This record gives sequence, structure tokens and C-alpha cells, in this order.
Amino acid sequence: MTEQSPLSLAQNVPANPVVAIVGATGAVGVELLNCLEGRNFPVAKLKLLASARSAGKEMTFRGQAVVIEELTEASFDGVDIALFSAGSGISKKFAPAAVKAGAVVVDNSSAFRMDAHVPLIVPEVNADAMAAHQGVIANPNCVAAIATVALAPLHAAHAIKRLNMATYQAASGAGAAAMEELRLATQAALNGETYEHKVLPHPYAFNFFSHNADMDEASGYNGEETKVVAETRRIMGVPELPVGITCIRVPILRAHGMAISVEFEDVVSPEEARALLEAAPGVRVVDDRARNYFPMPVDASGQEDVLVGRIRTDLGDPSGRTLAIFVVGDQLLKGAAQNAVQIAEALLPR
Repeated sequence: MTEQSPLSLAQNVPANPVVAIVGATGAVGVELLNCLEGRNFPVAKLKLLASARSAGKEMTFRGQAVVIEELTEASFDGVDIALFSAGSGISKKFAPAAVKAGAVVVDNSSAFRMDAHVPLIVPEVNADAMAAHQGVIANPNCVAAIATVALAPLHAAHAIKRLNMATYQAASGAGAAAMEELRLATQAALNGETYEHKVLPHPYAFNFFSHNADMDEASGYNGEETKVVAETRRIMGVPELPVGITCIRVPILRAHGMAISVEFEDVVSPEEARALLEAAPGVRVVDDRARNYFPMPVDASGQEDVLVGRIRTDLGDPSGRTLAIFVVGDQLLKGAAQNAVQIAEALLPR
């Protein structure tokens, strides 16, 4: 992205940086604003950037109105950290301008995630890799971000040999329009009315379907599944990790669930795994067998922690080296905005 040395930009981020949000009016942009405020991020000045149709409108930050500006290549003068959440096309077009202006870009799109020169970061997992950035740091796919928070503490103690995952993904992953379609479709169904879906390819209310990412007909895997595989390997630093995955879109507003079968190199008991997870940053164990109470979207929505439960030996592997767990995390928070703000926090001088 740039000829500057890997650490030069990180060293230039001040304690109270000027922050820009690109795509401020979108679902993740709104959550970025909320996270900056909720986590008391030390913003010296905030710039909200969006398309021309949103320019001139206002959003509120810390009780003050902030006017939205039209995104241009000149928008980044004086910006220290630019949080991008407006799609890969916008990121590819405007991130170089932001870096050239002296900003560090934290990008929430897929544009740079597999670029060898761009760190792909989940701070609880691989924060050290941020030191190699050259102006851009990539925020992972939401499933990869949430899953690796739960998998990393297990992998640190016992090397993971193989993963098999089934995901149950919320509307928020497809954006604010998909969330609104779920609301409207559900209301129509409850009223006995017909609703014509426009955002997603199938009826959404009281239904679920294979993730709507583009399908590779040759392999039978869709783009969401291949992204999760590649990014999970990269975040965890295991480039050849075998990962089986099926991604499903479910009628939930904003929290992703995933059933994960984790095969280790050696035997791991559920009790040890539970202890490792209870001590891990960003994880809350919800594993009450007596009450049949385990991670649910209703409990994860709006929460920063990743919920982990159903911790048990996988009966499909008689060797005892495989555990089954269930993980739920807020797609808009740990799966997107919160992770980006945590990256920005790590850029601040200590």
C-alpha cells in the first residue's frame, strides 16, 4: 500500500487522534460511532464520511451533532485513524488516499483481508501481527472474528488439528436493508399478508437458507464459506488447517451462532476446555447443563463478549480428541465495529 516503514504510521498515532468513519450511515458505521462513544475512545475530532446523498445530514456523538461530509480523496487531511465500513470497492478506491494523507486505515471490508502485506487482526488472538502494518489493517469476516476468539485459547494450550463448522448467520451480516426486510417480512407473515422479498434471494420470515454469497458451482461452496476458511487459517497462523463449513442465513437480527467440532492433536477434556475459555479475554462461558441454558442470540445481541457453551466431548470421535462447542457473538460488534475499535485502541501510544 505504501513505501513507508511498517512501524512509522503506528508511531505517529497521537494519544487523542482525529478519527474518520467511512460509511457512517450504514449498520456497521452506526455501531462504530456507538463503540467509540461506549468504549470512551479518546477522539480529538470526529469526521463522518458517506455518499453525496447523506452529506449535510447529522448524527450525534457524545451529545453533539456531527455533520456528515461527502467522501472524497481529500477527506483525510489531518485524519489519524480512518475506520472504513462502506464495501470493498470504496475501500480499494479511498484507502490509498487515506494512507497517503497519513492516516492508519482499519478496513471492515474484504478488500485487503488476504493481502500478505495487510495484517488481518482479532486483538484477542493476534494483536502482535499489527506491528507489520504498512498503513492498512484488515478487520476480519464476522464469523472468523467471533470464532477465533473462542478457538484461540484452546489452540494455545492444545494444537487444533481440524475444524468442522455450521453457522447460523443473522440479517445484520447482509446490512441494514436485510435487517429491515426481516422486520417487514415477519410483520407481514404474522398479519397473514404477502411480502415480496427484494434484498435477499429467498423468503426470510420463519425461514432459513444457504448463505446468499456467490456460489462456486464446481466446489459447491459459497463465498462466505471460503472466506471463513481462509481468514480463520490466517488469523490463527495455521495456513493448512483443515476446515469444513456450512453457512446458513437464519431469521435473527444481529447475532451469529456457530456449532463447531474441534479436533485436537491430543485428548482435551471438557473441564479443561471450560477452564481455558473462562480465563480467555473476550469470552463469556454460558454452559449450564442443569438448566439447559446455553449461548443464544437474544443474550449475545448488544454484548461485547463472545458467548461459548455446549462444551462437550464429540461422540463422533471415540479417541476423545474432539470437542463440540456452540459459539454466539454479536455480528455488528465483535464481528465488525467493536473489533475495529479495539484495533484502533491498540494503535494508541502506551
